[in-house]
Amino acid sequence: MAARLRVLLVCGSGASSGFMAANIRKAAAGRGLEMSVVARGESEIENYVDEIDVLMVGPHLAYILDEIDEYIGDHPVTVIQMRPDYYSTLDGQAALEHLLDQIPPMDGAQA
Repeated sequence: MAARLRVLLVCGSGASSGFMAANIRKAAAGRGLEMSVVARGESEIENYVDEIDVLMVGPHLAYILDEIDEYIGDHPVTVIQMRPDYYSTLDGQAALEHLLDQIPPMDGAQA
């Protein structure tokens, strides 16, 4: 069995990403994927960098991507900027597809 993928979603305060996280969890469960998805505000990224595999950043936070690279440092974290098309509609299925396209295949993933 593959290890559970640990994903952190960030937006300005964590509110809208909370809804997106719930929708991604639902989409992942529907595909039988082991995934932990939590949402936090962008100010909390460095508190979680040791505990995550993937960091998904709200599309409106492009300006902090350089700072995020500094927080991440040598940690093996994949950083993904979410696309406005699925973020604005909180489309968890499309967000999950984008995430899966950016990482190595997970056991149980179905295309």
